[in-house]
Amino acid sequence: MRDASVHNPGPAADGDIHDVIIIGGGVNGCGIAMDAAGRGLKVLLCEQGDLASATSSRSSKLIHGGLRYLEFYQFRLVGKALAEREALLRNAPHIIWPMRFRLPHRPHLRPVWMIRLGLFLYDHLARRETLPSSTGLKFDGSSPLKPEITRGFEYSDAWVDDARLVVLTAQAAAQRGAQIKTRTACVEARRTDGLWQIVLEDRLTGQRSRHRSRALVNAGGPWAGELLASVIDTPVRRPLRLVKGSHIVVPRLHDGEESYILQNEDNRIVFVIPYEQEFSLIGTTDVDYQGDPAAASISPEETNYLLHVINNHFHQPLTHADIVWSYSGVRALFDGEGGAAQAASRDYLLDVHAQHGHPPLLSVLGGKITTYRRLAEEATDQLCELLNSPARAWTRDATLPGGDFRDHQSLLADLQKLYPWLPAATAQRFTRSYGTLTHELLQGARSMDDMGRHFGADLYAREVHYLIQTEWALTADDVLWRRTKLGLQLRAGAAAMLQDFMEIRSKWRKP
Repeated sequence: MRDASVHNPGPAADGDIHDVIIIGGGVNGCGIAMDAAGRGLKVLLCEQGDLASATSSRSSKLIHGGLRYLEFYQFRLVGKALAEREALLRNAPHIIWPMRFRLPHRPHLRPVWMIRLGLFLYDHLARRETLPSSTGLKFDGSSPLKPEITRGFEYSDAWVDDARLVVLTAQAAAQRGAQIKTRTACVEARRTDGLWQIVLEDRLTGQRSRHRSRALVNAGGPWAGELLASVIDTPVRRPLRLVKGSHIVVPRLHDGEESYILQNEDNRIVFVIPYEQEFSLIGTTDVDYQGDPAAASISPEETNYLLHVINNHFHQPLTHADIVWSYSGVRALFDGEGGAAQAASRDYLLDVHAQHGHPPLLSVLGGKITTYRRLAEEATDQLCELLNSPARAWTRDATLPGGDFRDHQSLLADLQKLYPWLPAATAQRFTRSYGTLTHELLQGARSMDDMGRHFGADLYAREVHYLIQTEWALTADDVLWRRTKLGLQLRAGAAAMLQDFMEIRSKWRKP
C-alpha cells in the first residue's frame, strides 16, 4: 500500500490540492489522518521512516490514566485519559485489553491514606464501564515479592500493542481515502499563493515530488521543533523539552497475568508488565535528552536504576545478564517550567499558526498514546473550522480494522473452527494482532503448507507477504519489532534471511 510514485519537484505531482498534509506517521499523525479523512477531507500523510518507528513504538504499552500524575495535580489530564481508556477498549479489543495492576505498599514512601485517596480519585474521575474498581491486597508466601512486602493495592488499566495501534489507525485512514507515504520526508514547506507548497523526498530513491495543500499539520513528535525551524521556517513559539524513557525486557519474573507498579525512593514508579508470554517488560525512566531522537538508547545509569528498583521488590534477583532487549523513546513535552523530567506535563497542546490570508499550520506538541484519539478529534475540529469545512466528529465509536468481534475467546474459537490446522499458539497470536483481519491473512490457506517458508519463531512467508501488501512493511525490523514482536524469539541470522526475502517480495506491494 505504500505510495512509491515520485517525480522531480517541478510542477505539483498532480493537479489536485490536498486539504491537509500531515508530517509524521506516529500515533498522533495517523490519528489525525484517520479522523480528517473520515470527515471528507483530502489527506496526505508522510513519514520519514516506518509507521511508529520512533516514540509511538517505544512506550510502556499502556492505555492508562496515569495514576502517578495525580501527585502533580494533573486531574484534567487523568480524567481525560481515563475516559479515553474506555473508548479505546471498545474500539480495538484485539490489540487493547484490560489489565490489573498491583501496587505494593511501602509505608516509608507513601502512607496508606494517600494511596487510598489516589485510587478513589482514579476510580471516579471518569465513568468506568467494564473495568473493576481498586481494592486492597495482602501478599502471602506465593507472592513474587520479597517477604517483608505483605500489603498492597490492586487497580485496573489496560495494555496496548502500541505499534499495531498506529498501523491499524493508518489503515483506517487509508480506507477512507488518505494517502499514506512511508519512507518519505518533508524537506520543504512554504506558503505561496494562499497554499502550502510541499516538497517530499522518497528516502529509498532520493526522488522528490511537489504537493499543494490548504493546511499543514506538524506531528513530528520529538522532531516537531526541528521541522518548524529548518523545514517549515516558522518560529518555535513553544519551547519543547525532550525527555527519554527507557525499558528493559527480561525473562518472565512471575507467573500471574497481573502487572506491578513499584514505588521508588525518588518518588518515581516503575512498571513490571507481562510481555509476549515469556518475558517481563520493565520501565520507564525519565531523563532529559539532547541529540537525534532516532539514536536514543538506554544508558548504563538507566539500566542500573531499573535493576535496582526490581531488586528492591522481587525476591528473584536480576542482573545485567538477564536483559534480553532494551529500547528507548524520546517524547517532546511542551512543559517549560523546568524541574524534574517526571513532573513535566504529559498533556498535549495544539499550536495553531493561522494569519489572515495565509494557509494554516497546526503543530502537535506533547501528548500520550492514551489520548491520541481525543487529540486527533480536537485537531480535526480546528482544521475543519479553519478550512470552512464543517463535519461532525465520529471516531469515539469507530472500530479499528480487525476489531469487529465480541471477545477474544469467541474469536479464537471461530479461528480454530475455520482453520483447525493452525497451531493454537499461532491462532492466539493472530487473534491479538489482527483480530478479524486474520481471515484476510489466511484467505485461501488450507494447511500449514500454504503458509509458505518458515523463518522460525512462528513467522511464515504468508504473514510477511500480508504485512508487505497491507501494512507498509518493507524491512525485517518493520516485521519483527513493530508489526510483531517476534524479534525476541527469532534465532540469530534469521533476520538477515527475512530481510533478503522481503527485498525481493516488496516489489509486489500494492501501489
